[in-house]
Amino acid sequence: MFDTVKDNYTLGIDFGTSGARAVVIDDLGVVQAETRKSLTGEDITQVKAWENALFSLIAEIPPKIRQQIHAIAIDGTSSTVLLCDTTGTPVTTPLMYNDTRGVAVREQLKAIAPPNHTVLSATSSLAKLLWLSQQPTFSDAKYFLHQADWLAFLLHGKLGISDYHNALKLGYDVEHFCYPAWLTQPAIAFGAGLRPIAHLLPQVVVPGTPVAEVTASVATRFRLRRDCYVCAGTTDSIAAFLASGATSPGEAVTSLGSTLVLKLLSHTRIENSLYGVYSHRLGDLWLTGGASNTGGAVLKQFFSNTELEQFSRQIDPQQISPLDYYPLLQSGDRFPVNDPNLQPRLEPQPNNRVEFLHGLLESIARIEYQGYQLLQQLGATPLIRIYTAGGGAANTTWTAIRQRYFDVPLVMSQHTEAAYGTALLAMRGINHNRNS
Repeated sequence: MFDTVKDNYTLGIDFGTSGARAVVIDDLGVVQAETRKSLTGEDITQVKAWENALFSLIAEIPPKIRQQIHAIAIDGTSSTVLLCDTTGTPVTTPLMYNDTRGVAVREQLKAIAPPNHTVLSATSSLAKLLWLSQQPTFSDAKYFLHQADWLAFLLHGKLGISDYHNALKLGYDVEHFCYPAWLTQPAIAFGAGLRPIAHLLPQVVVPGTPVAEVTASVATRFRLRRDCYVCAGTTDSIAAFLASGATSPGEAVTSLGSTLVLKLLSHTRIENSLYGVYSHRLGDLWLTGGASNTGGAVLKQFFSNTELEQFSRQIDPQQISPLDYYPLLQSGDRFPVNDPNLQPRLEPQPNNRVEFLHGLLESIARIEYQGYQLLQQLGATPLIRIYTAGGGAANTTWTAIRQRYFDVPLVMSQHTEAAYGTALLAMRGINHNRNS
């Protein structure tokens, strides 16, 4: 069926905070195809909408390109999780990345995990798992999966497999490549009156590891190669970092999407749950940073895309706005202030909407600066360059406002789509597997 295949392409699929995107690249990293789907409102939290978006993205790739794809990887939002039964059918509605229901089990979590551990956050994967363990449907669950894990299952049919980027906030030890004893030993882990959870923990592999070929039904439906492998994925913000072109310690990526995410490549691993700071392993280095709930979603609450473009052009970016906001859609933030009860600060709102937008852009830039300052204070490698990804990267006024805060250059990411970074991850993973 695929005798005419001459090239090996890889497909990266990104499920972010506002939609899903797919990018196909060749062995040189040149984009061969792109597709996208919006996910708004309740669609963000509905697994059927995820499934439809995933399959629509693949179906819209031109058939000739689809037949040359030999590896696929998927990224999802960090700590978006769900419980499934033995068939992979969800037994709960997914809990999204910013869901704070885990605050209800904070004391039990503190009794289990070491001080200042990454999981000690109301939005961590482990906090959500402990909260879910107290719900009536918990006894029906056989697998605890992240968004990227479940979407990959739809393609390769394997349950209970995750990657160590997604599993970090579940408590997985990325230095020693195992779950820690405090999480897996029942006598320790469940002394706080919690139900056993160790049997639900996924097997964790290196991001990009080929997991399995696509199922026969998926291959037939989409005319994919039967030897097309689905690789272990990553999170959306790490995918954006991989796409950026940043490779040296001291280089960072700010993702200005629906939320604000900072990632700094560092020689030093930084972990501090008091400030929402954590580090992902990236080869022999550490990708340290955090994610704030401020960002583009707040801007779109008040302005249309057209208004954002028009009003931004009317702002003098060298003029400092006197307005001091902490822009949030709802109470609670994760970084650089880790407080589930932090209240949005959006007053006073001037009658002039250009001034209001200026104040919002200035305030988000200030939060970004505070985030990088915090990483430096905690011992991360000194900042030397900031790449910018996400929709906000195209706003030149915002870039100029942000540049006032930094004495290092701000540059556009080489590729701004997280899906491109996930395609790179698949390419590197499949090539490493074939060469080893």
